[in-house]
Amino acid sequence: MENPNFPGIPASEPLTFDFPPFMKPADSCMNLADCLLSSAKSHPDKIAIYYGETRIPYRSLLEQSLAVAAWLKSTLGVRPGDRVGLWLRNRPEFVPALFGALHAGAIVVPINSFLKPDELSYLVEDAGLTVILTDDGMLGDLRLALANKDHVRLGSVDILPTLPPPAPGNASSSRRTADDLAMLIYTSGTTGRPKGAMLTHGNLLHNVESCRKILEVVEVDRFVLLLPMFHSFMLTVCILLPVATAGSIVLIKSLHPAKALLAELIGNGGSVLPAMAQVFRALAATPKEVSLPLRLCISGAGPLPASILATFNARFPDIPLIEGYGLSEASPVVSVNPIHGPWIAGTIGVPIPNVELAVMDDTGNALPDLVDGELCVRGGNVMQGYWNAPEKTSEALRDGWLLTGDVGHRRADGYFVITDRKKDMLKPNGMNVYPREIEEVIYQFPGIREAAVVGEPDERRGERPIAFVSMDESATYDERALIEFLRERLADYKLPRRAIQLPALPRNATGKILKIRLREILREG
Repeated sequence: MENPNFPGIPASEPLTFDFPPFMKPADSCMNLADCLLSSAKSHPDKIAIYYGETRIPYRSLLEQSLAVAAWLKSTLGVRPGDRVGLWLRNRPEFVPALFGALHAGAIVVPINSFLKPDELSYLVEDAGLTVILTDDGMLGDLRLALANKDHVRLGSVDILPTLPPPAPGNASSSRRTADDLAMLIYTSGTTGRPKGAMLTHGNLLHNVESCRKILEVVEVDRFVLLLPMFHSFMLTVCILLPVATAGSIVLIKSLHPAKALLAELIGNGGSVLPAMAQVFRALAATPKEVSLPLRLCISGAGPLPASILATFNARFPDIPLIEGYGLSEASPVVSVNPIHGPWIAGTIGVPIPNVELAVMDDTGNALPDLVDGELCVRGGNVMQGYWNAPEKTSEALRDGWLLTGDVGHRRADGYFVITDRKKDMLKPNGMNVYPREIEEVIYQFPGIREAAVVGEPDERRGERPIAFVSMDESATYDERALIEFLRERLADYKLPRRAIQLPALPRNATGKILKIRLREILREG
């Protein structure tokens, strides 16, 4: 007889684990690895991961994670504090690789799986990676990136089924504390080189607990995971949160065609869907006979246009779609529209429990309601700084506050609004113009699928807004009609000089529109 979780390994005795007596509920775990230990102890046979027809119970997930931890330590030489990279596409093995590295005491570095070799090489060097876990299909590009980096050891998660099962009684704590670094989350790098946000076990546990409260998470919840697993939004909300609360992960196996995605979401009973605006736009277009098992949808990783919120609410009036806000440096969730409302379009809601959000001027003074300034965050979720970048750290952290670089204001009702990125602000004729304000009006024009506004240098005016759009397949583009539509709704100094149509707007791996690329298109003529 074989161990079902480790094919080829005899299983004469069921694996048992001695859980340490100090194990407490997940919201008071000493470290992230303890959360999995706690959930596996209380719910060993509950399904932790749904993946197509595959079912992985908590007992198996723990076994696999401990086997990875033993492999990292005994074969790959990982010691506490070493940086272990995860360069993986979305697959179930990502989860035991993550928790295995944490249990080994490593600092996990989730890597954007869409990076090119040169970009990957920079990250490997900057983070000081000693080990990278990947899969057989990605080894080729990885070896290109690691030329002249013989000190970096590679491991493929494809060998996970052949790893020896952990010895009975080998489920003790990793001995990491809340103050120890757990992850380096590299920023998406839409401008300049990415920076590694240093997040401790305590930072991430703080964010997990805040999200548990504000999202009213219960053990029967199944979190639908379809965005890249390396993204901080997915790591916290779709992996750490369900594992800490003994919930389940519905890992979507196929995003295309849309019918396949829907079949997995419905068939595996997804109840919470954190995703980006484009996903909810697609769901709103599903046939009326389609019924979703979802109790809650959360839009993050970028702005939610009011038009998409309205369309989704009309199609699924009983499923809240709440827009939230976060950034990697804050573990990442900062605020969200309350589940029970009101859901106010164009806002990022209110701060999550035990997190403060303020609007400040450039000198750190708090600004009154309705006055735009920089959004600043304070709480146990805020990073310790940027890895090996003290100057960048001092620019981002001031008197305990994280300076987000996002511009916005607080409304009189306590809800916050993001106007735009501080660096994206335009100044035609010396006037402050925030691209998002123009973009929201563009989205009101029939047939617009995507919209983004950037600035173009102008000798007389200093800068002029330029719009980029893509259209629905059934729509015909008329630039003149769009400009006239905008002229009726925007002040002259905000009116885009041009509205350039593209088949699709360029995005990075996490779905954010790459405005740096749009500026390059302008320069290229």
